[in-house]
Amino acid sequence: MIRQPQYTQYPSLQQQVKDAAWRQIAARGVPSLSIDGIASELSLAEDGVRLYFPMLNDLVTALLVDAYSSFGDYQITARDSFPGVGQFLQRFMATGMAYREWAIRYPERYVLLFGPPVPGCHPPLDTLRPFMMRSISALVGVIRELRTAKLLNVDTMPFLEPSAFEGYFWGVSAMSSEDLLVHTLAMVIRSRLHGMVSLEISSYLPQPDGHADALYEFEIKSIVRQFIDI
Repeated sequence: MIRQPQYTQYPSLQQQVKDAAWRQIAARGVPSLSIDGIASELSLAEDGVRLYFPMLNDLVTALLVDAYSSFGDYQITARDSFPGVGQFLQRFMATGMAYREWAIRYPERYVLLFGPPVPGCHPPLDTLRPFMMRSISALVGVIRELRTAKLLNVDTMPFLEPSAFEGYFWGVSAMSSEDLLVHTLAMVIRSRLHGMVSLEISSYLPQPDGHADALYEFEIKSIVRQFIDI
């Protein structure tokens, strides 16, 4: 019997470039990202990097697509870990906790999504929008099923006009009042969680006895008490 040779799997050069970009962001921040810096780290000529990403804007767009995809997938997986009928609260809590867990696991991706922009870069919104939508889709889905089950306490909550969502969601002009309410609540909840996570990632959030996780969970439960009738 002839033994087949075993090959070590190496990431493609394109992936190596993106990995180097993440390291650069982690080490020196988003504004430091540069083609020449990545080429230097990988011992390549700049042309070797530009073969895959001709302009820095192309690289940043690819990184944003990867980050939004990962962010969305992480929350969807957490939500779907509670598939049982009536597990509304478990799905909501899991989605909210996954938001912070992903940010802590991938802080360089989080700061690229929500931190200062890369100078001179303007990634195309039409390319990013479906991935941006996916990054909030788990939360929107949980809120929608809570609304369908008549478990939301939102009767007095104002909701945003369709124009407020133009930069984030497709088809907002055709949204029903119910959809607008669901998406408004999703943005309110995400904003509250985002504020705590961003402060923590930036080391500006006071961490009593190091228990920032308990403080974050307390905020999610506060949101549940405010908006969910369970």
